[in-house]
Amino acid sequence: MNYSKKIMMSDEKAMRTSNTNRVFKTGTLLTLALTLMTTTAFAAERLRGTVSVDGSSTVFPISEAVAEEFSAVQPRVRVTVGVSGTGGGFKKFLAGEIDINDASRPIKESELEIAQSSDQKFLELPVAFDGLSVVVNPGNTWVDHFSVAELRKIWQPGSSVKNWSDIRADWPEEPIRLYGPGTDSGTFDYFTETINGASGASRPDYTANEDDNALVRGISGDEYALGYFGFAYYAANKDKLKIVPIDGGNGPVAPSEMTINNGEYAPLSRPVFIYVRESALLRPEVRAFVDFYIDNAGLLASEVGYIALPDMAYERAKSRIAQNDTGSAYSDNDLLSSRDLLKP
Repeated sequence: MNYSKKIMMSDEKAMRTSNTNRVFKTGTLLTLALTLMTTTAFAAERLRGTVSVDGSSTVFPISEAVAEEFSAVQPRVRVTVGVSGTGGGFKKFLAGEIDINDASRPIKESELEIAQSSDQKFLELPVAFDGLSVVVNPGNTWVDHFSVAELRKIWQPGSSVKNWSDIRADWPEEPIRLYGPGTDSGTFDYFTETINGASGASRPDYTANEDDNALVRGISGDEYALGYFGFAYYAANKDKLKIVPIDGGNGPVAPSEMTINNGEYAPLSRPVFIYVRESALLRPEVRAFVDFYIDNAGLLASEVGYIALPDMAYERAKSRIAQNDTGSAYSDNDLLSSRDLLKP
């Protein structure tokens, strides 16, 4: 399926789209996915039940793509994929309301403490790389790149930046209008920690929305807009947005499949995750879905605009599932170094 087109739809509309209308970007994708599925222990039986997924809007396109392909091999299993932000998803996850949380950042210590205090166990599975993307309106002819210091100047708490000319004197003396994820977003957490030095540290006077499609609409309709979100939402809307290269210390670099994968796009490259409740994994339909997810995550992540992990990372994830290896390998690590943990 051409999932990049679906990212431009609203989440609600996308989930109503009939599978009979799907158009695949490559003719071999579904065949390969089905072949992979037949290797699992669940392929010989038709399962029933439901699988509930919620959380990150960044990870949503991957999970939605996996859910649609899974429905082709297990049509009696209903998989719902919602969007409430990484933090909102963890709230539901830790309250036992959903089976799987999509997360664009590792679980926080405060969330881990809730899980431990209520004896809730989970599996943490990285599924793809993302390059958090800074974008402006296509009519913006003056921005050629930002340094990390300039991004901090714009977004830090107490920022005095009001006009574009406050960033560079030769830029227009026009108001800068900011768009970004809400505070429940893992993208917000990652950006603020990476750019401003502390998770959640941000100026409050910007247009916030957990729906990245709404951010796309806002920026594409405002010549003086600036915002950030996951790479897939830029990739699906290249005709409406202008990507801004970031200088992390070695010259300006724009996010792309190559620069995100090789780490050249720094410091805004990151892994994204799914978190699975251990108790939910005991249900055959959930186990089948998670196995299918990891088997096909690399292919489908690429299909929706993200970057596949190294093969070794998916093998590690399969091993964690097989061994029921619960807990987090990432929560105690600085977000800036979490990508390094996935290198072969």
